[in-house]
Amino acid sequence: MRIRATVAAVTGALALSALAVPAAQAGEAPTYRESAAAAFAAAHGTSDKAAFSTAAAAEMDITFSNFKIAQAVKVGTTNKVSTTVTYTLTHGADVDIHSEDFATGPYIYRGAFDTPDNMLFGDYAATCTDTSATTATCKGNIDVYPADGELLNAHAGTWKGGALALDYVTGDYADQGGLGTTLVQRYSKLTVNASPEPVVKGKTITVTGKLSRANWETFKYAGYTNQPVKLQFRKKDSSTYTTLKTITSNSTGELKTTVTASVDGYFRWSFAGTTTTPAVNATGDFVDVQ
Repeated sequence: MRIRATVAAVTGALALSALAVPAAQAGEAPTYRESAAAAFAAAHGTSDKAAFSTAAAAEMDITFSNFKIAQAVKVGTTNKVSTTVTYTLTHGADVDIHSEDFATGPYIYRGAFDTPDNMLFGDYAATCTDTSATTATCKGNIDVYPADGELLNAHAGTWKGGALALDYVTGDYADQGGLGTTLVQRYSKLTVNASPEPVVKGKTITVTGKLSRANWETFKYAGYTNQPVKLQFRKKDSSTYTTLKTITSNSTGELKTTVTASVDGYFRWSFAGTTTTPAVNATGDFVDVQ
């Protein structure tokens, strides 16, 4: 059973949403994602402490470092998105990280570490390779399911990285945030159309297009408004685009301008991106100038 894990601030304390992290079905063991969410909840003083004792937190002698994640995680409206994370796990000599009862994994969170607005885990625990008797290099995923409503549009932007470890049997755990950052972005699209085709040299070419991005609440793409977008051109036998002008997308994300036909070549729109939305280039549209 796959579930999503979201932690929300409720009356000043964290609580795992029953919708976000449902209990395992009768007779079914909790998934790693469920267990990781419960461990985080216990570490941060929430009411979900049945399986994880706060008194046990100090007993698991583990710290995390060298957290590495992609600069940006680009999320659309329907498809699952996975991004790989690596980190170093340092543990006490008495901690057996290869026990079948032990698990560790990365996560990312938005907002303050103690009261995050949202969190994203991986479906499965990370795999770790020993580099010494007390250190290991670990590799795991962050798995995002936008179609399941894991994200709100307001959640786009900077997220922080963390990692945790837990013992399924004893309830011991370790948890550490502020290990790194990444951008969780609303996937962008950009179209272009240059016409007429063909066109007589010296005549006017009208170039249109649309800049849009994922809406995580409607699960559709919507126009990205009031954004500067460059109109670029490259000659037929060239591989380099040159910027002709910059246009601002209108209230529906539409773009429109005119240029004078001179030589055969390709027109495209180019968007530099923002913290919430990745950069994107339209596929060039060829115009034959006669």
